[in-house]
Amino acid sequence: MSLAKRFNQSGRVIILSETTDEPLTFSGNLCGVCWGADTSDHIKNFKRGLECLRSGHGRVLEYPQIYMILDGWSAKVIREFYTHIIDVTRLQASTRYIDYKDFEYIVPPSIEANDEAKEIYNQTIRNIKEGLEKLNKLNIPKEDSSGLLPLNYSTKVVVRIGLRELINMSEQRMCSRAYHEYRDLMSEILSALSVYSDEWKYLIEEEKIFAPKCQKLGYCPEKNSCGRKPKRGETK
Repeated sequence: MSLAKRFNQSGRVIILSETTDEPLTFSGNLCGVCWGADTSDHIKNFKRGLECLRSGHGRVLEYPQIYMILDGWSAKVIREFYTHIIDVTRLQASTRYIDYKDFEYIVPPSIEANDEAKEIYNQTIRNIKEGLEKLNKLNIPKEDSSGLLPLNYSTKVVVRIGLRELINMSEQRMCSRAYHEYRDLMSEILSALSVYSDEWKYLIEEEKIFAPKCQKLGYCPEKNSCGRKPKRGETK
């Protein structure tokens, strides 16, 4: 059952009802058990969870879980998503059983804005689709013919990710130099979570825990900086 959906030109994010509804209160409750505190008070649990968050006690942030469907994003950005492997579980739409002869695909903005480039791009996609159709008529198994699919074909993934890893992901993927579709994906995940529950909205809008690492550090640790923040040891 899905409780929150967000759409954009690339894809959509669907937050599932299995997602922890109150991540701070839940974290505070578990900490309270370890501290021998009274865990029957909902407000105290919330405050305890918030204290852990602000104090940098990241281990407890591994307990709140987010279950979501990423639908309509390119296989390219999903492959980058897979580089985050800590506290992340995922299932991807099969290229063995699903018929992709008329697959949907993502057109990057730089190509969309250039008529000549767009025609080249779309013609290449049409050629691939024609190839898939011909292989299908030759009774080639889908698991073999699907090797023709481009990185920008649209796919679907079911994901379980912990709060701590989503914070880490935001530090990398909300950077101005991150791939544009991944920045869109992060934005859609946060937008969907913000309407899922009040606590998620509080974490996103008030605590602002999801941000590029330069915003948290006050400087850019990257060799190639976008200039948003000064590099380590530099001042503006």
